[in-house]
This record gives sequence, C-alpha cells and structure tokens, in this order.
Amino acid sequence: MLFPTFTFAVFFVIVLFGAWALEFDNHRRKLFLLAASFVFYGWWDWRFCGLLFASALANWIIGQAIWRTPARPVQNLLVAIGVAANLAVLGFFKYYGFFLESAAQLLAALELQRDLPLMQVILPVGISFYTFQGISYVVDIRRGDVDRPHGLLDAMLYISFFPQLVAGPIVRARDFLPQLEQVPRISREMIALGALLIAWGLFKKTVIAAEIADRLVDPVFYAPSEYGPVDLLFGAYGYAVQIYCDFSAYSDIAIGVAALLGYRFARNFDQPYRAASFSGFWRRWHISLSTWLRDYLYIPLGGNRGGRIATYRNLMITMLLGGLWHGAAWTFVLWGALHGAALAVERAMGLADKARGLISLLVTFHVVCLGWILFRSPNFDIAGRYLAGFFATEIPVLALTPFTAGLVVFGLALNFLPPRGIERVAAGLARMPSPLAGLVIAFLLLVVEALRQSGIAPFIYFQF
Repeated sequence: MLFPTFTFAVFFVIVLFGAWALEFDNHRRKLFLLAASFVFYGWWDWRFCGLLFASALANWIIGQAIWRTPARPVQNLLVAIGVAANLAVLGFFKYYGFFLESAAQLLAALELQRDLPLMQVILPVGISFYTFQGISYVVDIRRGDVDRPHGLLDAMLYISFFPQLVAGPIVRARDFLPQLEQVPRISREMIALGALLIAWGLFKKTVIAAEIADRLVDPVFYAPSEYGPVDLLFGAYGYAVQIYCDFSAYSDIAIGVAALLGYRFARNFDQPYRAASFSGFWRRWHISLSTWLRDYLYIPLGGNRGGRIATYRNLMITMLLGGLWHGAAWTFVLWGALHGAALAVERAMGLADKARGLISLLVTFHVVCLGWILFRSPNFDIAGRYLAGFFATEIPVLALTPFTAGLVVFGLALNFLPPRGIERVAAGLARMPSPLAGLVIAFLLLVVEALRQSGIAPFIYFQF
C-alpha cells in the first residue's frame, strides 16, 4: 500500500476516525492501530505478517527477560542474543543471495568452483527498518533508557506502527513507548503540521521526484554511454534531488500521519545539501539512521575515545556497514567506504570545524553526488561507464531540457529555504479558522493531484 494512492487515502481515513473514536479506551485504541498496521503491511504480502509478528514477539520476550534479570553479565548475554537474532533474520533475507553469489565468484576466480546452495529469497519490505527498531528496543532496555517494562501490545505496536514501518524514520523505543501510555492529546498545531507535511511530502514525491526520475535520471543511468557530460552531470544532480525529495517525502508523510493520530516523530531530514562538511551532511541526512549508527555502532566500537587511528577505523566500519545496510551490492559497500573515508579525512585535517562558505559547500555536495552515482548504479560496470562519460566528447545534450533543469535547480533550492519553514507555515495555518484552514489544505492537495503523473513508482527506500 503506497502513501500517494487512493487505497491508502481510504485506509487512513478509516484508521483516523477509528482511532479517535476510541480515544476513551487506550487499550482498544492500540489494538485497533496494531490491527491496522498489520493490514497495511499485509497489503504487499500477507505471508510476511508472520515474520513481523515473530520479530516483535521475540524482541519483547528478550526485553522482559532483561528486566527480570538483575545480573549485568546475564543482561549483556541476553542483549547479545537479541541483537544477533535480529541481525540473523536481516542477514538471511537481505544478504543470503549476495554473499553466496560473491563466494561463488571468488571460488571461480580461484578455480575452486563449487555448487553452493543458492535459493531465491524474497526480501520482506521494511525489514531493515523494523529490525533496527527491534535492536533499539532491547538495547534501550539494557541501557536503562526505557524506564519501565511495557506490555506485549505496546512492544508490538512500537515495532509495527504503520506510518514508519516500511521506510522509516527509525523510531527509538525510549521516544515512542512513553507516548503509548495514554491516549495522546492532539492540538490544532499538530493537525496543521500533520496535514501540511502530508501535502508537502506528496508534492515532493509525485511531482518533483517522479518527473526528474522519468525524464532525466532513469534514462541517463540506464545507458550512460549514450549521453554526454552535460546530461551525465545533471543526471547526477537530478538523482541527488530525486532521492532527497523521494525519501524526505516518505518521512514527511509518515511524520504527518503519525501527528494526525496524536504521536510525535522526530525530524528525519534537515536540508542536507546546505551542509558544508561531511559530518554536517550526516547530521542532516536520514537523521534517524545516522544517529542510530552513531549510538548503537560507532560509540560501542569506541567512538573517538581510542586515539586517531581507532577513530578512523570506527568511522570506516560504521560507514561500511551503513552502506551495506542500504543494499546487498558491492556498490553500496563502496558508497559507504567513500563516506567513511571522507569523514576520516575531514577528521584528520580538522576540516569539520573550519568548513564554511561556498567552496566547502560545493566540495561536500559534489563528493556526495559522486557517491550517489555509486548508490544509483546497479553494478560497477554501469558506474564506471557513467564516470567515463564525463570525459566523452562530441555527444550532444539529449536528456536535459529546460523543464528538467528547472526542476533540478528548484529541488536543490529547497535546501536553502528558511529553516523550519514548514513549521512556521503550519503555525500560521493553525491560527486560521478551522473551515478556512481545511480549505487551504484541500486546495494544496488538489494542486498536487493536478500536477502529478498518472501512476506512481514505489519509494526508493522500499528496496532497503
């Protein structure tokens, strides 16, 4: 079930009215939201509802065991079991084929060909996200960030809550579980912000991202050898805009949907292309993942506490695994390595504190765009041909048009609007009379509907 569809609109209207009709009975309200979440998830493939249920149940059982065990060594063992179990499930469904194919290629190169047990494993949508939330649940309990044990219903709803279930943001147990203790109170500001975020997200996804993908990015990346440097350059810029508008759109809609149900999610994107350093970029891009990697991987590895070499090692490990989290392909690993190396060099030269001005911003942006070429390319052959095309000559501009160039410029300009602009507009909307505010939101949705393409592609991060 995709957000920008009539099916989801009907589903959400039913859920919205049903949830607020149960505002005087929080237990039944949460049961209703849990059932709705499984309907939402099962819309893709009902068979994986069992996997989602088992994941939530297993994490809750381990969390209960941690609460009931005062001995620290036993708690640590239980956390290790919980983390390993979550990663084992993720590893099987997401990386089984990748590692076996890589092993087969290595054996063939060594002339040690073997028959390996290859199977066709279907990747459950959203598994990377709810697996990380499961890890967050058991680790937060062990750390004491969750101040009391919660029932099975709360744990199940935390891991499977439908707005962020399939593509984030990754919500922390310590942030969401306290919100489930009673029926949330909703304000005019939350309603205005939620509705505005949904409309804004739909615009970014269905108009900007969809048009740039269809008219520029997909053709150029499909056959990069057929295009010249100008098309390839704007293709890379276009993908930077597409993935930002596509992914931040999902986060905006998820945050908006949760807000209309009375729950608060943290911001997941903060104008990342205005960053003048790589550390600044990762403080603004996919914030829920970058902070998750920092708190649950980088810091436990030692962070910056073991000296320079250890810090660079920890940065590289974190970003390599962050790249692999995004997809089972060596292009993602190299993408992570590029960002890890950039962060390490920046740290070694002390550039993060000095990074200011247009030059730093342009250098950061273009290295990020270089990474996006790896990220978007299905293999190294396509990535290599794309990069080689920058040195081609006598190939005319074929894909770029004034319209697509304007969309790319507009998409990049969004990163330089006044910070927290949506919140400011929402605050003004909340001060309007309710009928007028409703008309404004309805008008914005009609504008998006008029501008959007027929049909809609899945969000990019569904594949991760």
